[in-house]
Amino acid sequence: MIPEKTEALKYVNEGSVGTPKGFQSGGLHCGLKYKNLDLGWIYSEYPAVATAVFTTNAFQAAPLVVTKDSIQNGHLLQGVIVNSGNANACTGEKGLSDAYAMRKLFADHVHLSENHVGVLSTGVIGVQLPMDKIEQGIESIKLEDSDAGSFEKAIITTDTMTKHLAVQMEIDGKTVTIGGAAKGSGMIHPNMATMLGFITTDANIDAASLDFALKEITNQTFNMITVDGDTSTNDTVVLMANGAAQNKVLSKEHPEWPTFIKGLTYVSEQLAKKIARDGEGATKLVEVQVTGAKDDTSAKAISKTIVGSSLVKTAIYGTDPNWGRIVCAIGYSGEPLDPSKVSVALGDISIFEKGTPTSYSDAEAKTYLEQENVVIKVDLADGTGKATAWGCDLTYDYVKINASYRT
Repeated sequence: MIPEKTEALKYVNEGSVGTPKGFQSGGLHCGLKYKNLDLGWIYSEYPAVATAVFTTNAFQAAPLVVTKDSIQNGHLLQGVIVNSGNANACTGEKGLSDAYAMRKLFADHVHLSENHVGVLSTGVIGVQLPMDKIEQGIESIKLEDSDAGSFEKAIITTDTMTKHLAVQMEIDGKTVTIGGAAKGSGMIHPNMATMLGFITTDANIDAASLDFALKEITNQTFNMITVDGDTSTNDTVVLMANGAAQNKVLSKEHPEWPTFIKGLTYVSEQLAKKIARDGEGATKLVEVQVTGAKDDTSAKAISKTIVGSSLVKTAIYGTDPNWGRIVCAIGYSGEPLDPSKVSVALGDISIFEKGTPTSYSDAEAKTYLEQENVVIKVDLADGTGKATAWGCDLTYDYVKINASYRT
């Protein structure tokens, strides 16, 4: 399960991917968008051990192919170039060629091996990249103009806010920092929307352990959010560790491995929740806690089914404590359960106990749903499995935004 923030973790004010030692980041406008920043970069002074998780959508964007290629060639990255406004997805051989060209342009510009550069894109699907603008933009990058805020702005599309944080901890007497930034607002239902996550750390860690940690933590965090049930062609989370903190090499056998895991999990969870809260048109963050399931896998499926239900989401937007919609979602999750044992609560307000509704106050429940953070608690009373998922309400604005996304 996801650990709570502890005294071992220190929150860094305004922290981001450029906070860990040896990392720089920035962003600029190259013309993919009308006026907003649209080209971002991350650079490490040292080659960083790297890993990533990618969308399970069968239509995978060209940049994902290139980034996979880079990571598989030695599990090292020293730079990442990312554009917004154009996903470079479903663009055929030319799109793939352009993604490789982006990698080479950035590698040459900052004097790196091509295999040490990752490439990511987000935006409209099925449109070729204007490579003349990309090339001019990359040639304009100045590493000395590092500005994490510009990077965060350059990667967003329909997001209403940037998403970033950093935490620090002590490992082997050294200060280790983990920073992160993400974008995502619509087409969010990761299975590893467009969702991109970038996590950097100055921890010294071996590649196998880093890969294991990201995959395990992704399943508890980024893969436990949903806005609209759509899994993007471009979903990616990249994790880079450059070792600048100079701690002893971290692995699962290291006595302070749990401390690092707590930090990485906290950063991932917070970024995931920021994405869920910033769902297109959303007014509320919805958290679904499921306990008493047959196992954790079953609990995860049920929690995501509830938080992804359009009827549940619209009820929360309308502050309607319609427990029938929640129970219905539990029932069609396809997971094993005994309906006579199921209980549901809105926060601390019990609305359904052991298969039947309670005599709760409708007005009290409605008032609870008016707050920005809503927690739905489900107890299946049938095992030890538990999980938490995050999402948002479904509003009129979601339809407005997505009805005219390309225009």
